[in-house]
Amino acid sequence: MKRLEAVPANYVYHVWDRVEPFITSALSKSTSEYTAEHIKLYLTEGQQTLVIIIDDDNVIHGAITVRFTNYPNDRVAFVTAVGGKFVADKALWIQFEDWMRQAGATVMRGAAYESVARLWRRAFGVETRCVIVEKKL
Repeated sequence: MKRLEAVPANYVYHVWDRVEPFITSALSKSTSEYTAEHIKLYLTEGQQTLVIIIDDDNVIHGAITVRFTNYPNDRVAFVTAVGGKFVADKALWIQFEDWMRQAGATVMRGAAYESVARLWRRAFGVETRCVIVEKKL
């Protein structure tokens, strides 16, 4: 059975070789602000949190990275990377929402391609709050 586990900052080094491919894959579809090595630095410094999807045999099936930011009206859990084959699993999504709430989050946010946004709207009831556009200068 698969479950979520948050990885403490001081333990990231122990799992990095097993989660780095998931992070790299996720970032290959991102806006390229940073690399997997940057994420590793943020995780080990405690600026972001690593959540792994692991089974009873301690096989890691995916990874999520989250940055928490406190605003006057909300504590936002911003998902910075999602890698693995679990993104449409309802039970794992419920665990992820519960974990974010336990960490004090009142809102979950993230940037996603429209296809992922559609999947998450349909499967998990997320809303499209805004669309992020950019132009390289």
